[in-house]
Amino acid sequence: MTEQVPVRFGDRSYEVLIGPGVRSALPAVIEKLGARRVAVVSARPAPWVPETGVETLLLPARDGEPDKTLDTVEALCAAFVRFGLTRSDAVVSVGGGTTTDVVGLAAALYHRGIPVVHLPTSLLAQVDASVGGKTAVNLPEGKNLVGAYWQPAAVLCDTDYLTTLPARELRNGLGEIARCHFIGAPGLHGLPLTEQIAASVTLKAGIVSADERDTGPRHLLNYGHTLGHALEAATGFALRHGEAVAVGTVFAGRLAGVLGRITPDRVREHQEVVAAYGLPTALPDTTDPGTLIGLMRRDKKARAGLTFVLDGPAGAELVADVPEPAVTEALARMERAPLDRLLAVAPAGCAGTEAAVT
Repeated sequence: MTEQVPVRFGDRSYEVLIGPGVRSALPAVIEKLGARRVAVVSARPAPWVPETGVETLLLPARDGEPDKTLDTVEALCAAFVRFGLTRSDAVVSVGGGTTTDVVGLAAALYHRGIPVVHLPTSLLAQVDASVGGKTAVNLPEGKNLVGAYWQPAAVLCDTDYLTTLPARELRNGLGEIARCHFIGAPGLHGLPLTEQIAASVTLKAGIVSADERDTGPRHLLNYGHTLGHALEAATGFALRHGEAVAVGTVFAGRLAGVLGRITPDRVREHQEVVAAYGLPTALPDTTDPGTLIGLMRRDKKARAGLTFVLDGPAGAELVADVPEPAVTEALARMERAPLDRLLAVAPAGCAGTEAAVT
């Protein structure tokens, strides 16, 4: 069964197709764009890369934070030049979230913008990075600090790709799905995975269509991300993005509780929802609170002191200038565990996952 989710941006609107085998729609997408040449940047083996129907340059990529740099973007753009890619042509990404981000930014910058089609191959990329037009790379000083908004021409979320993922990589994507419970899509746990992906994409599509450039409601998508990004950096990316966001989601509940925004039952609900997905809920026991607070001050949302997306009486919202003592107290209330134990948490509780991806 194929799900189709529209993302509305006027004449820049596009469709997200979700289901087994949807990568076969790529030639039709390229034909509709009118491209004569396509550069496919793939972090997956050649047999997983679909035909484009036109002259194609296949460029290898590697998923992972080490290659999410401006150097990688420059190398891709140079390859586009050598291939003779024009603004009338297109770029295709095939890979996880880091590949999607890097290729999206290269497409945004090359000739000041060239169409890009995303074929996300990880659960994390299917529910998050491929939709909404955010592209970015890292600097030594922090994550996602250089980027642009560049909407794709289409997104093909082929669930067949998920059959190749190790269990921990599936769990990585569940971190983004779990946080949806607190920003407008409760009750996803227990649904077949394809339905969880479609619901997550539908939620994100509605938010980004109303706020493309992060000036208002799109901040909701950063639920759990402020501490999450800090934990990624503090652990040298040993904690993957979805895992770190899961811990950040639990922390967001703790902080909202410290600030008196939610009840103790709602604080516990954060812990219970995240744990039900088999995700980590504790801070690594070697992380220093002062270091984490320093990293959180660099967050892109932090225009007025420490800034978080927090639950409250009216639902989740952006809260600026949160007092540092409250943040310190919330960190102190978090459980702690050895990093290797957090990395070893087994996936659990995603009913229907096996049926959806096998």
